[in-house]
Amino acid sequence: MEKSKQISISQEPLSDKRSLDRKTASVLAAEDRRLSIASIEQARLTEIDARNGQFHRSFTPRQIHIISLGSNIGSGVFIGTGKALANGGPGNMVIAYALACSCVWAVLQTLSEMTIAFPTSGNYIDYAYRWVDPALAFGAGFAEWLGWTSIVAAEAAFFNILLSFWTSGSNFPAAAGLTIFVAATLLIFVMPNTVFAWFEYVSSIIKILLFLLIIFTSLAIIGGAGAQGPLDGSYWRDLPVFKNGFSGFSNCILLAVWAVGDQVFIGIMGGEAQSPRFSMAHATKLVPFRVNIVYMLSVIFITIMVPSNDKRLLGGGGVAASPFVIAFQDAQIKVLPDIINAGMMVGILAISAESVYLASRILRSMAHHQLVPERFASVDSKGRPRWALIITCSVAVILTYINLSAGGVVALNWLVSITSSCFFANWLIISFTSWRFRQALAAQNDGLFQESYAWQSSKWPLAPGWLFAVSTLIFACCFAAGLKPLGGTSLSAENFFEYMVGIIIIVVFTVAFKLIMRTEWRDPKTADLKTGRRTLSGEEIQQLHDYYKQSAWRRFGTYVQLW
Repeated sequence: MEKSKQISISQEPLSDKRSLDRKTASVLAAEDRRLSIASIEQARLTEIDARNGQFHRSFTPRQIHIISLGSNIGSGVFIGTGKALANGGPGNMVIAYALACSCVWAVLQTLSEMTIAFPTSGNYIDYAYRWVDPALAFGAGFAEWLGWTSIVAAEAAFFNILLSFWTSGSNFPAAAGLTIFVAATLLIFVMPNTVFAWFEYVSSIIKILLFLLIIFTSLAIIGGAGAQGPLDGSYWRDLPVFKNGFSGFSNCILLAVWAVGDQVFIGIMGGEAQSPRFSMAHATKLVPFRVNIVYMLSVIFITIMVPSNDKRLLGGGGVAASPFVIAFQDAQIKVLPDIINAGMMVGILAISAESVYLASRILRSMAHHQLVPERFASVDSKGRPRWALIITCSVAVILTYINLSAGGVVALNWLVSITSSCFFANWLIISFTSWRFRQALAAQNDGLFQESYAWQSSKWPLAPGWLFAVSTLIFACCFAAGLKPLGGTSLSAENFFEYMVGIIIIVVFTVAFKLIMRTEWRDPKTADLKTGRRTLSGEEIQQLHDYYKQSAWRRFGTYVQLW
């Protein structure tokens, strides 16, 4: 398209958009159709390299909106917060979760800029491959795949914890609970992708309603509705606020990173969205607010309602339990703990399904780029990466049943540590990849951000810079937690590797691949800015124009509606 026909519109182009009347919008759409149809059709032919099959764009904007509201709300907030409170106390816990939640904004701002222009299901693994170095894509991809596969096993362990709320004292076998969980997770992926999309949609609505119930009930308990009367924050005064010092903070922030996830789920799902430009831009604004509200309100309420020395907290030495269930039991509210427990079990199953989905797409992307055997990249007629799913599910099942043989808590700690260290290490890679992406655009004088309705990261490089800074701090915390175990025990190799294994995996696998395959560092002047690039159609441009023509209140309504 000629430059005279283009309109540069930033992330918040309200004044420009309002100045366009409907007649102008119609002309814009017509011009886009007339002048760009040939290039658009050619771009669509090369949008996805189809040699191993194609994913279906089966996620509607409505589904992505609702899933964005409910994704990553699982055991991290329902149960993991109890372990963080027991390990670090209320002060360390609040600061750690606030830092981790701020990275959600930074991750999505950084990723969305690349994902909207190049909506591939491999997401930042694909970007590291084309703009940095294939060796880095291999190391980061393997670590990310292992991290998300480990989450399935961790969620299975937490599922048994919640199940024990009803089966305690009945000798219900742990293996039976794990089997039920694994079978339910795998069943979702036997069916087409649309089933997964609708399962995540429905479970997200359940989690949203559950969270609202928890928040309003917590407010009522703090206000005096429970048997204990009004709660005045005495646990902040009478117990250590910063329990276990920097080691306590380090454990809290690693649990927080594991809880909020690395948010690549939204980006990878955007690779299979019907309208990545609308869905990803929408999610990038919505998800950080949702994560901060959900997690920070939950964390603050927990510190007021539950003491950090409660033996029922996970990691406190007694029977593991959700801090919310503990609080509602102490308030002597009948039935509600059962409802909360059931809702949490649905949320945990949804997180497990998200993890299988993510891990399989990451493995498929690695195979598609021939970083692992290409046969694993095959996608069937229903849009499922068959071999990637089979491998991911098999490893997830093995890790799940390790919970039985390795002494549940020990296995769970290793799984959580692997995941959290992989996540923040990959945050570093995402921020670096963003910088290389911008270098390639500048070196090739690419006018990506001058195209109609182009989307840019807000005040770049603020987001990747913040992400890099916080990730560096978390690395120091990870190292400190490995050197100084909680409880004053002496340094051990087992404890050190438990915390550092994710980082070691990325470094070792990246260096080994680099030396063996002798991969080349990507030159910004020749880096691939063509394959998979998505050009907006005239219909999408018109849709976006009509959306931004709405009043601010109408647009705000699209972020909070549940239909």
